[in-house]
Amino acid sequence: MKDKDNPMLEVRDLKVSYGAIRALLGISLKVTRGEIVCVIGANGAGKSTLMKAIMGEVKRESGEILFEGKPLPPIPYEVVSLGISLVPEGRRVFANLTVYENLLMGAFPRKDRENIKSDLEWVYSLFPRLKERNNQYAGTLSGGEQQMLSIARGLMSRPKILLLDEPSLGLAPLLVKEIFKELKRINQEGVTILLVEQNAKQALNISHRGYVLQTGRIVLEGSSRELLEKEEVVRSYLGETKASREDLKDRTR
Repeated sequence: MKDKDNPMLEVRDLKVSYGAIRALLGISLKVTRGEIVCVIGANGAGKSTLMKAIMGEVKRESGEILFEGKPLPPIPYEVVSLGISLVPEGRRVFANLTVYENLLMGAFPRKDRENIKSDLEWVYSLFPRLKERNNQYAGTLSGGEQQMLSIARGLMSRPKILLLDEPSLGLAPLLVKEIFKELKRINQEGVTILLVEQNAKQALNISHRGYVLQTGRIVLEGSSRELLEKEEVVRSYLGETKASREDLKDRTR
């Protein structure tokens, strides 16, 4: 990728604890402009804590986070104003507001109010179902539609980098494929993405690079293609072995 030596986002030796529970044990990662970078791992590995630490929602015990070469303040509204937006786990749409009102909430930090209308059309082009349900209350949408709305709301702040926390959680396989297809398109349209996800196969299939997080530590990293071929990733996160994969290939030739 471009600008490898000048990452957009860099996490250095980050440690986070919840009282006596150590959630992150000194992790480091980089996201370069234009990339999709994924962090995969089991439930409880520390993926959501990483996202919350970047956004300033949990206290950093030690380490640092740099954005465009400068220390990232641990204050959520300042993080958003610098160009980082989080699509949280569990969607968290404003149930009593319409789709349109939810999207306007996403644009709240912006100063270029004149461009909001064109960005509404952009997110509607990504997720046409949202335009169909423009005046519908968000709480009445299906789970998949709420996830689309959560992503679209995050994009309405026009972020330089979009963070996504478990976007496939609770969705049917067909909807997961649709969501990940749109994430790839969003990236192709210029948005850098950091994605944490239990669905390792989908995450690695759309990303450029990946990290494997295990009980608060990064245990593997590399290109997504490399990680898809690593025996420990295949066995632990893809539910198969290299041998079974090769056997399937032989039987389908």
